[in-house]
Amino acid sequence: MPKMIVSIDGVVIKEVQLTKERTTLGRRPYNDVVIDNLAVSGEHVSLQMSGSEVMLEDLNSTNGTYVNGKAVKKQPLQNGDTIEVGKYKIKFVNEAEAPGFDKTMLFKPGQNGVPPAASEGGNLNGVLRVLSGTASGREVPLTKAVTTVGKPGVAVASISRRSQGFVVAHVEGSGIPLLNGAPIGNEPVALKSGDVIELAGTKMQFIQN
Repeated sequence: MPKMIVSIDGVVIKEVQLTKERTTLGRRPYNDVVIDNLAVSGEHVSLQMSGSEVMLEDLNSTNGTYVNGKAVKKQPLQNGDTIEVGKYKIKFVNEAEAPGFDKTMLFKPGQNGVPPAASEGGNLNGVLRVLSGTASGREVPLTKAVTTVGKPGVAVASISRRSQGFVVAHVEGSGIPLLNGAPIGNEPVALKSGDVIELAGTKMQFIQN
């Protein structure tokens, strides 16, 4: 279910699930999402949901609405987009979170319908073992084509199954994931059993069996 994560000065102040066909955001108390700030118009922006698509529309606000730094009037939102309303930043998230991990971490299977490599004749099996944080000791099986891990807006990495093995790549966020202490660039890097990935302060060990 799509949701918005509202923050100011890097501090998250609320999370809002988009459950209605039309959600409004503004300063007036009758909005679905109320932001009581003078830089925010009474009715500032609306989000129209149609199937899996969410359309953002600026409601002729005084100070405008920005998506990823650009002023917009009407634009479909993509997972990971950052909406700016006054001094507030709103992260748009439109992927399912796996429950029960850690309040600040997500583990999400890929939703692109790609079958696991095992069904293509390979026998690849891998897990991520969490080494630090409140979820230390937990193992996450890498059974999907793509599994993403991390904190939205901070650092997110993907681990993909390939016919030859697993690769890790940096997806989003200013925090650069580390592989055995070395930064991961924009290109996918092959994983070896025993490798340690560090992401947003959490260490995870990749184990292939």
